[in-house]
Amino acid sequence: MGEGQSRGELEDEPATVPCSQGWEYDRSEFSSTIATEWDLVCEQKGLNKAVSTFFFTGVLVGAVAFGYLSDRFGRRPLLLVAYVSTLVLSLASAASVSYVMFAITRTLTGSALAGFTIIVMPLELEWLDVEHRTVAGVLSSTFWTGGVMLLALVGYLIRDWRWLLLAVTLPCAPGILSLWWVPESARWLLTQGRVEEAHRYLLHCARLNGRPVGEDSLSQEAVSKVAAGERVVRRPSYLDLFRTRQLRHISLCCMVVWFGVNFSYYGLSLDVSGLGLNAYQTQLLFGVVELPSKLLVYLSVRHAGRRLTQAGTLLGTSLALGTRLLISSDMKSWSTALAVMGKGFSEAAFTTAYLFTSELYPTVLRQTGMGLTALVGRLGGSLAPLAALLDGVWLSLPKLVYGGIALLAACTALLLPETRQAQLPETIQDVERKRAPTSLQEEEMPMKQVQN
Repeated sequence: MGEGQSRGELEDEPATVPCSQGWEYDRSEFSSTIATEWDLVCEQKGLNKAVSTFFFTGVLVGAVAFGYLSDRFGRRPLLLVAYVSTLVLSLASAASVSYVMFAITRTLTGSALAGFTIIVMPLELEWLDVEHRTVAGVLSSTFWTGGVMLLALVGYLIRDWRWLLLAVTLPCAPGILSLWWVPESARWLLTQGRVEEAHRYLLHCARLNGRPVGEDSLSQEAVSKVAAGERVVRRPSYLDLFRTRQLRHISLCCMVVWFGVNFSYYGLSLDVSGLGLNAYQTQLLFGVVELPSKLLVYLSVRHAGRRLTQAGTLLGTSLALGTRLLISSDMKSWSTALAVMGKGFSEAAFTTAYLFTSELYPTVLRQTGMGLTALVGRLGGSLAPLAALLDGVWLSLPKLVYGGIALLAACTALLLPETRQAQLPETIQDVERKRAPTSLQEEEMPMKQVQN
């Protein structure tokens, strides 16, 4: 009887059929999204999530490509390519007429964005002396934080995805125009033997800084002398990062550090996103948390050094995650505070990683090294959401994994050489011998003569 009743109930159940007249969407939070635009729901909902995968795939490819090419052809031209490509491809994304077009343009946009995220910091540091590298590196990352908070406001005001994408793309235009005043790296030009161009930029820099340097005191012969000692690698290769002992050590350690930084950063972002806030509040919280992190990084790298700061911020991330395991589910305020604290430490670790890595690699391979570490870092970020699925095994397992990886990265950071108060290395030989960038005394170096 029970079996017959079960069959009857099954027979009475209506069959599920596709909706032939379209869908009605809740537009209370967003007036239009790509899901509502192309009906990426039900059987098609996976395509909506796949867009993020396509984008980060582009970032991976772009990090490798722009890292190599900017060491091969220069920082400035590749930075221009990255900016223009981002602008054009983002506008194409906003004007997409199909999902396929949108997916392709977002993938290519990810590649372009990876370009200027890994080029800007090294180019900036290559024009600065030891004293100003710290403040400039942290200050530039603060503008990123400003953009994170501003995005919350722009997203709140613009609820249509096309107009929102257009709004966040337009700042690329003044960025492109500003490149007119951005010089090529004189350090990179010297490693390529392009003495005349380097000499011209150095003289211009000296005049802007008000330094009493004329044609005689900063002669082309002096610049040529430096270039002769630094012109070693003409065509960079990713294999060069592993050919010699010290560079291999730096590369392997940086790969572990960047994986840990990204893995814990995006893991904590997922954690904070689950605090019950809406999309705008979450975005704003991310930015607000980053502000004190910048101050922490600035004070720490100046006084404690890059290595201890990198290890300390990763350790703080790990401890915040570990402590949350000891907090009961009823203590939500403490759990939230620790999640926000962990997010702050992870952001500090991210900022330090960009500054520290840029100072570890020599000029001839600096962008190639940044490309490699960015690639590994993005792999870590891509795996973070998968680790969140481990909560099906044990609810606290994702936090344990995020914290464990952060702790491993913290220990690895201690194996790296300190770069505080150190001249930027120019060649592979500089890294291997752990010496000054050239055979000249510091006061004779062209970069020293033109800086404040």
